[in-house]
Amino acid sequence: EMRLYMLDAWRESSLYSEPERAALGWTEALTRLAETRAPDEDYERLKAQFTEAEQVNLTLAVGAINVWNRLQVGFRAAHPIDEARDAA
Repeated sequence: EMRLYMLDAWRESSLYSEPERAALGWTEALTRLAETRAPDEDYERLKAQFTEAEQVNLTLAVGAINVWNRLQVGFRAAHPIDEARDAA
């Protein structure tokens, strides 16, 4: 549970392994693409920890989740917690 709470501070935390750090770094780089431009450093860390197939799978997962999030924001979808609160 602590690992979930510490995700915002994954760079500073010692709770994550090197493969996890590489995956989190790549995820952040792709999610914030306009800011980061997916740095070579993050890509090299990813390549050092994962096979080509794993890199592809992670990148596809990150892309899919980012698309889903953008669709939800774009269509003003209400979060289920907000809907439940508003219905109460």
